[in-house]
Amino acid sequence: MTHVSLQGLVKRYGRAAAVDGIALEVESGSFVSLLGPSGCGKTTTLKCIAGFETADEGRILFDGRDVSKLPAERRDIGMVFQSYALFPHLTVAGNLAFGLEMRRTPKDEQARRIAEVLELVRLTGFEARYPRELSGGQQQRVALARALVIRPSILLLDEPLANLDAKLRIEMCDFIRDLQRKVGITTLFVTHDQAEAMTMSDRVVVMFEGCIAQVGAPETIYQHPASRTVANFVGRSNFLTGRVDGGIGGPWLVTGFGPVALAADLPPPAGPLTVLARPEDIHLMSADAPAADGAPRGTVASAAFRGSYVDYRIAMGDGTEIAVHAPATERFGIGAPVALGFDRRRLWPVGEG
Repeated sequence: MTHVSLQGLVKRYGRAAAVDGIALEVESGSFVSLLGPSGCGKTTTLKCIAGFETADEGRILFDGRDVSKLPAERRDIGMVFQSYALFPHLTVAGNLAFGLEMRRTPKDEQARRIAEVLELVRLTGFEARYPRELSGGQQQRVALARALVIRPSILLLDEPLANLDAKLRIEMCDFIRDLQRKVGITTLFVTHDQAEAMTMSDRVVVMFEGCIAQVGAPETIYQHPASRTVANFVGRSNFLTGRVDGGIGGPWLVTGFGPVALAADLPPPAGPLTVLARPEDIHLMSADAPAADGAPRGTVASAAFRGSYVDYRIAMGDGTEIAVHAPATERFGIGAPVALGFDRRRLWPVGEG
């Protein structure tokens, strides 16, 4: 297990900075995801850590040792690529043996390690198969096994789930996370899929335009995003803006469609306030229900069945549209008058950045 430290990392292509001053600490044995849209610099950061790219500025430290100028083969890295990059002319055993042969590992030790890692990824008995004879999920597990068989100090994963179908992607998220916990290896995972990052990570690093926007536990990133940009990227979001009134039962956020109760311990803002309301944190009820008395009201503009919940768009009186995720057991028709219940404890202030 290795501690990774990035200190002022910069990588330019011409005048454009793909990575612009990244500073990050990755604790030994942890699983950290670099999350962001295409072109944000997350893969370039991973390549700099691996040694496939050389940073123009800054340092990369493994357990305090500066590896910034070391070639990739001397960094003790295991890498899994999006394409898996398996050798099509080699069997599963041949693919796994490649890295061991490059390190001049004795044949008997190679056989032992290959057997161990195939058992770890649940592919015992597949030694003689070629990549073309494997499913996508099996190929991915071979790629993982090939990275692990050399016993690296750090595992790097560059969008390894992108080529899998939705159901298999969910299964492999669980498999990779369980495997990482079992092995205990320091892991950095690149993805643009926020569900993958939330499911698998100890910490999530949200990146935009070569910079880090926020670092935190998945729950923190989702429930308490540092900015509107982070909130928009990580999950569905409603942004409610208004002035704060400390009247009876308050404080209240006075919006264009009515007052919304805020948490009593919310620090008073200097001016207008914007809060984040996640769709699943809003309770949808019939407008004539007893609990709807005094609640903001609107009408159902659209409804999409998503299996365990219904995705509603509610048109409010001032023209605002609010997304609400309600249990599938509670159905409202298009045009139905409804009231919205906001949980004041789940309304989080967000900046405009």
